[in-house]
Amino acid sequence: MISNWRYLVAIIGIAAIAAIAFSKMHMAPPPSELDLARSKPSEKGIYAVSIDPEAGEVKQGELHNWIVALKTPDGKAVDGAKIAVDGGMPQHGHGLPTAPQMTGELGEGRYRIEGVKFNMGGWWELKFAISAPQGDDNVVFNLVL
Repeated sequence: MISNWRYLVAIIGIAAIAAIAFSKMHMAPPPSELDLARSKPSEKGIYAVSIDPEAGEVKQGELHNWIVALKTPDGKAVDGAKIAVDGGMPQHGHGLPTAPQMTGELGEGRYRIEGVKFNMGGWWELKFAISAPQGDDNVVFNLVL
């Protein structure tokens, strides 16, 4: 009976240490050099991409839409694109709590992304995989709530 008690105390102690380490890792502030630009070139430089929340404000815990604007490096609007959306919290190791999708082409290289939700404060990434006549490319935007 005493050995079972010691075993239980050891398990509880290990669990407590793991919980403390886990919480410290997930409460870490975002990197200080984090690029928070809302406009940037795509990874291969095929597109100049900008993003903006459609409502103008990002609120934690609410569904919202984003507008993605695509241009060529020389400033011409990119029409006929398909955009896949992914993302998550790099410091927490999880993805977005929703499955955002491109729902419309608005013209002049602008696209609506619906169903974005950030359910907690911290560092988030929004990742866009772009497929258009100019070629396939990706871009990642950082956000801190």
